[in-house]
Amino acid sequence: MLNWLMMKMLDPATDDAIAKMLTEDYPDNPFSMVTVTEKLSPRAMVEACMRAESGKELTRPLGSPIVLSPWDKILLNPRQLFHLPAEDYTQITTKTVIGATAKKPLQLDIPIMITGMSYGGSLSLPIKMALAKGSALAGTSTNTGESAVTHEERSAAKYLVGQYHRGGFLSGQEQLGSLDAIEIQLGQGAWGGAVDEPMQAEQIGEHLRKAWHVEKGQDATIYSRMPGKSTSHDYIKMINEMKNQYDVPVGVKIAGTDYIEYELAIIAQTQADYIVVDGSEGGTAAANPTLQDNVGLPTFHTLVRTVDWLLDNNLRDRFSIIVTGGLTTPGHFLKALALGADAIYIGTIAVVAALHTQMIKALPQAPPTQLALYTGKLANKLDTDLAATHLANFLASCKTEMQLAVQAVGKHSTKELTRDDLVTVDKDLAEFAAIRYAGHHREDSQTIFGEHHQNITYHQETNTPLQ
Repeated sequence: MLNWLMMKMLDPATDDAIAKMLTEDYPDNPFSMVTVTEKLSPRAMVEACMRAESGKELTRPLGSPIVLSPWDKILLNPRQLFHLPAEDYTQITTKTVIGATAKKPLQLDIPIMITGMSYGGSLSLPIKMALAKGSALAGTSTNTGESAVTHEERSAAKYLVGQYHRGGFLSGQEQLGSLDAIEIQLGQGAWGGAVDEPMQAEQIGEHLRKAWHVEKGQDATIYSRMPGKSTSHDYIKMINEMKNQYDVPVGVKIAGTDYIEYELAIIAQTQADYIVVDGSEGGTAAANPTLQDNVGLPTFHTLVRTVDWLLDNNLRDRFSIIVTGGLTTPGHFLKALALGADAIYIGTIAVVAALHTQMIKALPQAPPTQLALYTGKLANKLDTDLAATHLANFLASCKTEMQLAVQAVGKHSTKELTRDDLVTVDKDLAEFAAIRYAGHHREDSQTIFGEHHQNITYHQETNTPLQ
């Protein structure tokens, strides 16, 4: 009865709305909102209204929705007869080493690492502890991001990479000496490189103030450049001094740009052990949409050009390469490794995996980010141990799928992957990345046929091979 009454009440209103849409001219037709939305996009309209409301820059979490890296146009090349697959996928090695020539190289069980997401500037302490615990269970590393070394994160992590960054919160022997690798952070993909990142005093809680060594009422800022550094030579000197002072691998992180070769030419003049290149598809907690969507170079192009420049200058063996920025699946990871990376940093997808079913604590009233962000209203609701378990499960699943794919291509470790293991359906992509174009026949197949054909005896009448 109630349903009948509601339908009776709604029916006239629905009829009027449909009649208006089908008869009125556009200026007075509600359907015009559909065409406006198609023209502007829902995202542009909503962000325009947000800007109109506040008059301030937006802070969009988790990075840009624009993905220009063509990972889905690239496939791995399996082998079946002329080259047999490996016999046992469980024996496929996934270990990797960062900074092999350092006195204390960083040796990991998998080539997947948790990227820099800072306590305070980005994530809450509970989720940082979960990422540390989950990475430890998987035999890999986590990263402080643009923050400081906290006792909680250091205790939970098996391997901790620390960012010596443009805010100065992580410095000094006590902090730097506790790390398994030091990452000199000079840029970030989601921020378009290096810009000022201010944080107001009222956003900084007591625990974070102590970690960052800032006074109550004092603002904190990540600057566009290292304080006191005014030339490229200043950076070269700083990196070399850091390398000479510590035994662990020392690396340099930069954002991907069309000047990537120029940036690499500066890094090549240092004694750094590894290079982190961060594509524009990377995530972050608070960068504005303009920097996320319109500045920088996609991850794929950044990686290919980085590896090619190092190879062309006979420098590939000097540096380990870690790539980051929007890589989310085992397939992405394998393709990045085949293109020349030694390891992959993941961020947003790691947080999503860690939150898992705990997202229902926020949904539908609030977005799940409220469970993970430092400023999140539900950050204290996170079950840290459960999140760590789910992250470890995610990494274990990725490892197994990667082992199976490596088995299919006839290799015995992820380190053996090369561009010969890739093929693409895009001609321009094939030329740029120096990988096979699927539309071209393999002209050398007769050589393979000849090698095997001469060892086969055929039945005289049926012309079929004899066993």
